[in-house]
Amino acid sequence: MNNSRWLRPFLVVVAVLIFVASLMISNLLVGSLEVHVKDLEVHVKDMETHVKDFESHLKGMEAHVKDMEIHVKGLEGVVEERKQEELNKMKLWVEAMTSIYKADTNTDLNLAISVLESNNTIPMVVIDKKGKVNNYRNIVLAEGCDTMALVNGVVERAKEKGYLIKMDMGMSVYYDESLVLSRLSGILEAQSVLLDSQSQLLSSQSKLLERQSQLLGRQSQLLDSQYQLLEGLSYYPYVQLTVLLLFFVICILAVLSSKRAEQNRVWVGLSKETAHQLGTPISSLMAWTEVLKEKYPDDELIPEMERDVARLQRVAERFSKIGSMPEPVPVDIVDVVEGAVGYVKRRSPAQVEYEVVLPEHPLMVPMNAPLVEWVLENLCKNAVDAMNGSGKITVTVSHDEKSVYVDVADTGKGIAKSCQKRVFEPGYTTKKRGWGLGLSLAKRIVEQYHKGRIFVKNSVQGKGTTFRVELKK
Repeated sequence: MNNSRWLRPFLVVVAVLIFVASLMISNLLVGSLEVHVKDLEVHVKDMETHVKDFESHLKGMEAHVKDMEIHVKGLEGVVEERKQEELNKMKLWVEAMTSIYKADTNTDLNLAISVLESNNTIPMVVIDKKGKVNNYRNIVLAEGCDTMALVNGVVERAKEKGYLIKMDMGMSVYYDESLVLSRLSGILEAQSVLLDSQSQLLSSQSKLLERQSQLLGRQSQLLDSQYQLLEGLSYYPYVQLTVLLLFFVICILAVLSSKRAEQNRVWVGLSKETAHQLGTPISSLMAWTEVLKEKYPDDELIPEMERDVARLQRVAERFSKIGSMPEPVPVDIVDVVEGAVGYVKRRSPAQVEYEVVLPEHPLMVPMNAPLVEWVLENLCKNAVDAMNGSGKITVTVSHDEKSVYVDVADTGKGIAKSCQKRVFEPGYTTKKRGWGLGLSLAKRIVEQYHKGRIFVKNSVQGKGTTFRVELKK
């Protein structure tokens, strides 16, 4: 009875203390939220300024691209005029040459000869009807070079460009662009490439501006919701008092109730269920992405979220199987290679070129596909790092009667012979931030789990490295 007499006053005091502490905490939360809202206001204003500046920059880029287009068109006109001028000169030269061949002893050839001698800029070759070189002019002959090779080079380029004029005597005149025209064509080509790159940059900058505007809109929406939350917190003390009174009544009823043990079992069950739900966060993320997809079907970020969640699921599956011996099943190695290369390619710099050489038919290999795919991804990522983000990666799949081979070759800096066996040792790395565990884990997956081999097939410093993964059929 004495315990029951002091129980209620004790609970009242505890409730008051909890209420006061809760008010203090709520005031601290409101103060911190006000600071957060002010910071968010400043951030939104800075974003608005940034978006406006970006729009001005984009308009300047658009004007620059238009000026470049006008310049390129003008340069194209100059090149075409020069080509027509050289064509007319060559036609006049052919007419003069024809008149000389047809002239008799009484014909005045001074004009024809002056026309022939006036062509001192356009490289040309005269081929007779038997296909032999009859004459050539204006071809720069370097000391020690093969003269006929240079002449034949002019003829081949003329054939590719269609620079040919037929003569009446069965002869053919092939000519090439003059040095001035060649340089103008080179400048035109360079300007066209620059214009294309500027246009692509303008397009990417426009997309970036669109994303920045979308982000600004979301930040503004977040700021509005923070304002609403801050306003709602003004009623928070009254809500706290109501909840506290309810809690006090429930505590009194719980103390005096004869079913306290049963309630304890319920709470234990709820705790276990909560722990179980926390053990499956990936499933929850997948469910939320489906909800977001239904609510925002046109949001282009949701597919990326789905791919990342799927990626998390695969990673969880991989690492859950590393501690135990996985059971191999027949899988098409072509699909595994395409999946690994495709994943790394999407996350590689644009300067990295990929070439995948695959057999024309499916190639079934007993394996644990997620682990083998991780091994190939690790090799491709190491290749990208070895090339410093620029170069070519070639993945080749081949096979014989007993084994399947996957070669991953790069054009990176290569590996010294003294280090080729050490690269698979735990802790060995040449990266500043690397742990040196990737190739060690890859070796364990291939050799211990799949009874295969992984090794450095060849490596030349300064030219590149080829890793080979060998799996048994």
